[in-house]
Amino acid sequence: MAKATATTDVPVKELEGLTVQDVAQNVTPWTVEGPEVNGVKLAIDYDKLIVQFGTRRIDEAMLERFTKVTGHAPHLFLRRGIFFSHRELDVILDRHEQGKPFYLYTGRGPSRGHMHIGHMLPFVFCKWLQDVFDVPLVVQLTDDEKFLYKSDLKAEQTYQYAVDTVREIAAIGFKPEKTFIFSNMGFMGGAFYRNVLKISRCITYNMARSSFGYTETDHIGKIHFPSIQAAPAFCSTFPAIFGSHTDIPCLIPCGIDQDPYFRLTRDVAKPLKFKKPSLIHGQFLPALQGVTTKMSSSIDSSAIFMDDSPNVIKNKINKHAFSGGPTSLKELQEFGSNPDVDISYQYLTYFVDDDQEIADLAMSYRRGEITSGDMKKRCIEVLQKFVGDFQEREKAITQADVEDFMNPDYPRPFAALTRK
Repeated sequence: MAKATATTDVPVKELEGLTVQDVAQNVTPWTVEGPEVNGVKLAIDYDKLIVQFGTRRIDEAMLERFTKVTGHAPHLFLRRGIFFSHRELDVILDRHEQGKPFYLYTGRGPSRGHMHIGHMLPFVFCKWLQDVFDVPLVVQLTDDEKFLYKSDLKAEQTYQYAVDTVREIAAIGFKPEKTFIFSNMGFMGGAFYRNVLKISRCITYNMARSSFGYTETDHIGKIHFPSIQAAPAFCSTFPAIFGSHTDIPCLIPCGIDQDPYFRLTRDVAKPLKFKKPSLIHGQFLPALQGVTTKMSSSIDSSAIFMDDSPNVIKNKINKHAFSGGPTSLKELQEFGSNPDVDISYQYLTYFVDDDQEIADLAMSYRRGEITSGDMKKRCIEVLQKFVGDFQEREKAITQADVEDFMNPDYPRPFAALTRK
């Protein structure tokens, strides 16, 4: 794998009496790690990423405009800064206010087995955005990238991973009338491939190397892949949905680690006479072991998976979830607990919509009025319901449903085109 160059330095800060200076954190499409000093790991510094990547914070003024334009209160992911950064979200809000069309684009690198709850975040958010704006969504499943980066996998395996993933995404509540989910291996060709070629001719090796840190030992499949991830950001990739239009932009909800791909995409939009995509960036759901890294599909004990049973969820939280509480009742009563590093509390901020409950939990925890066991118990209840409800919906998804979502010619009338 290429050694990506997107690292950043954390400014001087105090950590329990230890001065921390010039500490590198590593946030790339392949690696997400907080900085480490003298063996002490720190959390991801998202403020630093905003500066490094040159994005803009989603501030109160933006949230107020969102409410005014859409008539909807912001989703909890927006209210709590979970989706915290953007590139030209204001352009999308302007278009919606003017009755002009746009669409949503997100993606997933399919893998063996079920997604974990961290993978669910952008899709849950996309479903809410789709309902608020009444727009189409295209979902790219990068089975080709998985094959290119995982030398032990066969192309047939990664394609099957993609097909299996469609069932999970569908279970979030999407409808094929407004949602096209495609495997790159299955859909590549026609207008999609023509745009890939146009994009690839605009991206030099030096541009790709600067963005991703490619070296002379990386094969050309890796170097070419950014052109493939960029293509769905342009509406002419999907003539079955958008007809002959080339001027309909998209909004891309994604993890901040994917921003390097779309910086390149925005760079090539102008010479190709396409609309630049807008982006909205999310934070990472931390691993059970703590806030310094994100969940990993390859480490079972780091994640809650969407096929975990209620008992498995309970055991994982009780055994592995990092606690912000002290080791004794005396210390709890004297010093309280720290919800900022407590994983059970952190998960609740992602999955409990009630702002008052979240505020009360944090205050009670800091005051020592509730224990880490109490916090874990509430977290277990919430995650068991979230995962259990998903599992019931997934059971109802048929093979015919999967085929409808993956069919590029399935009828997807885009009503907003008639309002342009």
